[in-house]
Amino acid sequence: MYILYIDDSGSISNPNEEYFVLGGVCVPERSISWLTRQLDELAETLDSANPNQIEFHASEIFGGRKPPWNQFKNKSERVDIIKKSLDVLKHANSDTVAFACAVHKASYPNRDLMKIAFEDLCSRFDMYLNRIYHEARPQYSHKGIIVFDKNAYENSLQSLLIEFRQQGTRWRDVKNIREVPFFVDSKASRLIQLADHIAYSVFRRYNAGDITYFNCIEDRFDTYQGVVHGLSHKQFTNPNCTCPACITRRNHTTSQ
Repeated sequence: MYILYIDDSGSISNPNEEYFVLGGVCVPERSISWLTRQLDELAETLDSANPNQIEFHASEIFGGRKPPWNQFKNKSERVDIIKKSLDVLKHANSDTVAFACAVHKASYPNRDLMKIAFEDLCSRFDMYLNRIYHEARPQYSHKGIIVFDKNAYENSLQSLLIEFRQQGTRWRDVKNIREVPFFVDSKASRLIQLADHIAYSVFRRYNAGDITYFNCIEDRFDTYQGVVHGLSHKQFTNPNCTCPACITRRNHTTSQ
């Protein structure tokens, strides 16, 4: 079983932000304990007395306004904590991969941005699971489930996945995702906290042009035959975009 942990970054309603992102990490169940332990150990280095009180939220760490992050007065210290959190993914097994969809809001006026991003991720996750079954690791279970951080979209996202499983997405039938999404409190799940960092890294890359964190995980997005399938950049403003998602698809198309 593969679990895709998802969180969002950016606000759909904030006019000062150009992008909304859904992002996360796909983890085979046998790797959950290892990843959790790595983040637990990082928490212990930050607060040895109360490591369970440490909750890794990238935007809060970066802002440094709330405890415990306000004790780190230097911005460089807080940036380093975010990078160390992302290093857990960097050193994970190769079948632990990142997924993200960055939606340029102005390219989709009056559209449901959450649905756009979620449909995209469901399709890419299902494609990854299908590839595992047919080409990569058929000895393992190739079915998947999705786990979200608790949010206001719980009912609509559950309904959407039922729709995708029954009718397919606009790109493919969805046959490998079991059940509707599960929603958990991020404080109880280190892997939701890791998903938060991935979504934040992608948001910063597209919304602010800041590759500080994205560079830590760029090579961990699902990639097959030279195309970065795990990252999607949905926009209509720049046909020559050189981000990994756009350029690898464009190069693949021109080489055929």
